[in-house]
Amino acid sequence: MSTQTLTLAAVNRMDADAFVASFGDIAEHSPWVATVAERARPYPDRAAMVAAFADAVAAAEPDAQLALLREHPDLAGRAAIAGELAPESRNEQAGAGLDRMSAEEYARFSRLNGAYRERHGIPFILAVKGATKDQVLEAFDARLDNSVEVERTTALAQVQRIIRFRLEDRVAS
Repeated sequence: MSTQTLTLAAVNRMDADAFVASFGDIAEHSPWVATVAERARPYPDRAAMVAAFADAVAAAEPDAQLALLREHPDLAGRAAIAGELAPESRNEQAGAGLDRMSAEEYARFSRLNGAYRERHGIPFILAVKGATKDQVLEAFDARLDNSVEVERTTALAQVQRIIRFRLEDRVAS
């Protein structure tokens, strides 16, 4: 992963291997998303690049989508506490204040993560960039009782938002 902002021209000049090496981590531990999105190059603008990644997720087989969802870490979960999050996940969760919680707040998140995962079979996924801890908790409350189908659709939309935010951080407009 490169933290340097790239120009769209540089992205379009990359060979396929360099592209996947640069963007394979955009979707949590799922480089296949970048492999599929790469085939839509050259991108006329950054929005087209974002759309190619979103389309790769949307067009994937249900098993691949489910695997992608299951790769996401729990919000304020064990990986966060142990310092094992990918750098972008760590920064996103820290931006929402999820790295500065009391023991009681961590316990609440742990209970919610467990209940959500048990009900839906996937981790709770929310694009937390720009959100507060309270907004994350409100989203948990609003979504916990949804059907599995609604939550899988919602989670995929949230993954696409996360991908957009990450691409916007890496590629100049």
